[in-house]
Amino acid sequence: MLGILSAGIAPGLALLSYFYLKDEYESEPIPLVLRTFLYGALLVFPIMFIQHVLKTEQLLDSSMINAFISTGFLEEFFKWFIVFYAIYQHVEFDEPFDGIVYGAAVSLGFATVENIFYLIANGIEHAVTRALLPVSSHALFGVIMGFYFGKAKFTEGNKAKWLALSLLLPFVLHGFYDLILLSLENWLLIIFPFMIFLWWFGLRKVKKAKLLSANHFKKQYSLKKTLHH
Repeated sequence: MLGILSAGIAPGLALLSYFYLKDEYESEPIPLVLRTFLYGALLVFPIMFIQHVLKTEQLLDSSMINAFISTGFLEEFFKWFIVFYAIYQHVEFDEPFDGIVYGAAVSLGFATVENIFYLIANGIEHAVTRALLPVSSHALFGVIMGFYFGKAKFTEGNKAKWLALSLLLPFVLHGFYDLILLSLENWLLIIFPFMIFLWWFGLRKVKKAKLLSANHFKKQYSLKKTLHH
């Protein structure tokens, strides 16, 4: 059991540490990051209940509905809701890159509990595949979501567009990810190129968020200098 717990938790914490350490300016308070991770972990239970009801009532009669509604939309909406209501207005969300840290934290909290349940049910031999596919993909959906939260909070003008993208893009990507796994016989041939694309896209957002944070602090520094003169 200890082996399963370790294998279930390690990938999520490793990926969270990776994105946390990419924040080069003002590191986020660890208790708040861990609390966000915990919120994500607790989301597993209401989502599992809703998915069970949808399945029992036979409302998911196609792979497309299952992938995009029961999994993609449901999971990403709940994660988005947590970041929007618990983090977006928080005083510690004070630079664009912070969105990535908190988006990754809530996603990885969810992915970690889901991963532990899967390994308990199916065995520790699936640990490496789970780390490379579901845990990594959840992390990257969270990074993409968080990037657009950062854009929304620190961009003047139309914030609604960025907030809409912070939900829409992770939902669509998550839906495609699940559709590949659910409906394609040769899913292995497609999922790895998809994961390479997802990593490329996610790391591009990390790079852009770092630039946005750098510009944000430059502006703040210039403003302080102006006020002192």
